[in-house]
Amino acid sequence: MKRNLSLWLGTLAFALAPALAQLAPPSGPMGKIHGHVTNPTGASQAGGTVSLVEVGRASGPGLSQSATDKGTFQVDANGDYSGPASPGSYTAVYRSPGMTPDKQADHVDGVKIVVGQDTQQDIDMSRKEYVDALPADQRKELEDLRKHNSEAMKANEVIKNLNADLRIVTQDVKDADAAHDGAVQVLGPTASRPDLDAKEAEIKTAKYTEIETLMLRDTAAKPDASILWAQLGLAQVGLKKYDDAITTYKKVLDLESTSKKPNPQVQGLAESGLGEIYARQGKVQDANAAYDAAAKANPTQAAFYLKNEAVIFFQMNNGDAQVAVANEAIAADPNQPLLYYLKGQGLIQKATLDPKTQKIVAPPGCLEAYQKYLQLAPDGPYAAEVKGIIAGFDQKLDNSYKAPTPNKKKGS
Repeated sequence: MKRNLSLWLGTLAFALAPALAQLAPPSGPMGKIHGHVTNPTGASQAGGTVSLVEVGRASGPGLSQSATDKGTFQVDANGDYSGPASPGSYTAVYRSPGMTPDKQADHVDGVKIVVGQDTQQDIDMSRKEYVDALPADQRKELEDLRKHNSEAMKANEVIKNLNADLRIVTQDVKDADAAHDGAVQVLGPTASRPDLDAKEAEIKTAKYTEIETLMLRDTAAKPDASILWAQLGLAQVGLKKYDDAITTYKKVLDLESTSKKPNPQVQGLAESGLGEIYARQGKVQDANAAYDAAAKANPTQAAFYLKNEAVIFFQMNNGDAQVAVANEAIAADPNQPLLYYLKGQGLIQKATLDPKTQKIVAPPGCLEAYQKYLQLAPDGPYAAEVKGIIAGFDQKLDNSYKAPTPNKKKGS
């Protein structure tokens, strides 16, 4: 709970009695003074002034402005003050911003300035003697404020730690996605495929395990943060803990449904995470429904969700579902080469053999999909494979396809 302490301190002002004189204009050999001002809550007090008042002199509104200004130091935003001062014995008086010269918020007696020395004099209004002297209602208000501040500081520390963990998670996810490249880097490009696959799986398991460990701890620390649960679900999917991940993602959606400000990205992540699980479990209808929900929650990423769904069905060797989703994704984004490759790969599973010619016959739309992949990505990662497939059907490459040109915005 944040509060304007300068206003609080204004209520603590009291009249000076007896009156003390302000320091005369400094002259001759000088010393220095510096210090820090702490307000009654224990926090640094920003603003106001610290004045050195010479012991035994009269003071008050009748003094000249020049005499009043001498020996007065501004307290900065961090609660610090400093400056040169004439040698002598003083009372250091702190006044909060806007406080009149005949009042003070606090003072310290017996401040000695010595030529050539820098005297440290802090003013601590959180000390017991100061607080005990406050009226009962102000002490109660101060206790409540300290409690709120303490709770806020603890909450801020928790948030700081959570954000640090989320930065680690972000990097772990990137490393897991790039696990194949990491395996090649460790083992070298000439390593065998089984060795590379094993190393890739090892890297992914390590990264997802770290994410799971961090997010289990963090969801316990802040169970109402849906983003933490979403990252936990992602790790559980990566570790193939599908039942746990389903429970986690549903927790995310429950939190988002009651949030005053739902997060479309978090909702989309949870719904698409459920879709991936259902797709890997062969639950096509449930997967489609979950991915549709992800696209509805976060429409700007609809094409991305559909592409991922098609990839997962491809990995699960579900050709029919793969083709259906690829067609849907192509309608959303017709310039993604991978979608045409996935469509072709799904359709080719239905290739037949002509009994008369003994040649393989591609199903309708299959070769067209491959052709469009090559036209969009002639040097893509699957280009050589696709060219071989087309050649196997004795088909001529068609380079006539042109990617649609995006519409220009007005004024561009």
